[in-house]
Amino acid sequence: MPISPYLAGVRAKVGSDLLMLPSACGCVFDEAGRLLVARHGDIGLWAAPGGGVDPDERPEETVVRELREELGIDIAVRGLIGVYGGPEFRTVYPNGHQCGYMIAVYGCVLASGTPVPDGDEITEARWVTEQELPGLTMTPWSPRVLPDVFAWWRDQGR
Repeated sequence: MPISPYLAGVRAKVGSDLLMLPSACGCVFDEAGRLLVARHGDIGLWAAPGGGVDPDERPEETVVRELREELGIDIAVRGLIGVYGGPEFRTVYPNGHQCGYMIAVYGCVLASGTPVPDGDEITEARWVTEQELPGLTMTPWSPRVLPDVFAWWRDQGR
C-alpha cells in the first residue's frame, strides 16, 4: 500500500507541505552477515526496507508488518540499533509530497520466507555485504545509518 489511509487523510488537509513522520526500518541479516536491501519503486533508490508507523502501532510491529507487505517475509526483531533523523532524512516524492522522517532502525533476522518484491513499493531486493553498498544508488540517509547497522551486527547481532 503506497500511502496509509491515515496519511492520506492528513495529506487531504495539509496538501504536499512538509510532514514529520515516525517510521521504522528493518535491517535484516542472513547467516553470512549480508544485509537485505530493497529498491523503492517510487524513488528508484536502494535502502533497507521499512515504512511509516500507523496510529497506535509500535515501531517493532511496523517493521514486521512492512517487511511482510513489501517482501513477503517474516522476520524476528533482535534489537533497536538507533533512532535517526536530520536533513538526510527529508524526502520530496515525485508527487510533490514533502516528508521528514525520524526512523527507528531495528536489527533483524529472517524467520521464514524468501524476499519477493511486491512490485509496487519494492521493485527489487538483494542481499549485500558492507563492501557492496557503494555500488548501489542509495537514499541520502543510508550512508549515515548503514555503517552503524553493520557495526551493530558485528558486535551483537550474530
